[in-house]
Amino acid sequence: MKRSTLLILSGVALAILVAGGARWAAQRQAPAPVAAAPSASTASNMIELSANDVVPVTRMDMVLGLPVSGTLKASQMAMVKARVAGELMDLVVREGDKVQAGQVIARIDPTELQARERQAKQQADAALAQVEIAQKQFDNNQALVAQGFISQTALQNSTATLNGAKATHMAAMAALDVTRKALEDTVIRTPISGQISQRLAQPGERVALDGRVVEVINLAQLELEAALPASDASGVRPGMKAQMKIEGQEEPVTAKVLRINPTAQAASRSVLVYLGIDGQEGLRQGLFAEGTLGTRNIQALAVPLSSVRTDKPQPYVQLVEADQVRHVPVQPGTRTEKTLHNITLTWVEVQGLSEGASVLTASAGGVREGTQVKFTAAKR
Repeated sequence: MKRSTLLILSGVALAILVAGGARWAAQRQAPAPVAAAPSASTASNMIELSANDVVPVTRMDMVLGLPVSGTLKASQMAMVKARVAGELMDLVVREGDKVQAGQVIARIDPTELQARERQAKQQADAALAQVEIAQKQFDNNQALVAQGFISQTALQNSTATLNGAKATHMAAMAALDVTRKALEDTVIRTPISGQISQRLAQPGERVALDGRVVEVINLAQLELEAALPASDASGVRPGMKAQMKIEGQEEPVTAKVLRINPTAQAASRSVLVYLGIDGQEGLRQGLFAEGTLGTRNIQALAVPLSSVRTDKPQPYVQLVEADQVRHVPVQPGTRTEKTLHNITLTWVEVQGLSEGASVLTASAGGVREGTQVKFTAAKR
């Protein structure tokens, strides 16, 4: 190997050794690494709530009862029908019109029946004339028998003739009464007071016997027919009250058990219970109603039903305790409608909480357990 090549290789090796030593010295003199900044998870594990986002567990009076539902119908209703066939006249009432019991609402053309009445009267008059003739004949024969001019058989014949004439006259009078009754039935009256709910015929239309003309309902009292299981119906008594929510009505109404059907339904084995509701403004036949039939009152701890969450296998509430959220399993029970601070909510009985404990409302949403809670200061 040439001397020049040896010198070059020695220089390269020396340079490598110098660079390695410098790097080692720099690492020895470098300052210790700065500790990492604290994680932001602590700050993110906190929520800010207002006073409206919590509600205290409240002890309140609650009604234990049975759920009932059904369709309202009027206690009094009548289908007004034509009692005779003929052309309908003077029907002026329409749906929604108020009527009084005995009020004339329509007529049926009486022309034909008036002719029949005259015919029946003339037949009755003719029968009466025959009675008078038979009576005179009987009186004469009776006198002749007394004087011995005729036999007793002739008197018996005149007696039979007189009796037959009287029977014919009575039959004619009965036919006249039937015709007059039919003539009276051409005037159609309402049997009850109320309102017209259906108009089923039109003026000028020929209605048949028992043809439907109008339907009248009385909304002074409404009824609800509820089917209860036999086991539950055994504890129901007339006079028990229920709080009912009716579609279209903001405020609940009170219903009372009027009567209980003594027979269970063949198919479902349920028992029909009839609840009465006093007529009020806005209540109509056919509206759907549902509520709770109260059997007894209790005092229980309750929270709004919306505060009970069901996104876990067991229902729970989000309890605020020591400025932290804790998930506490509860056992829901009886429900009731209560108004607090002008807001009507459904409250549910819960077991497993203490009175006065703060529970998150539905407006707070779902919050992870262990989350720190900070309440917004109230504005002045």
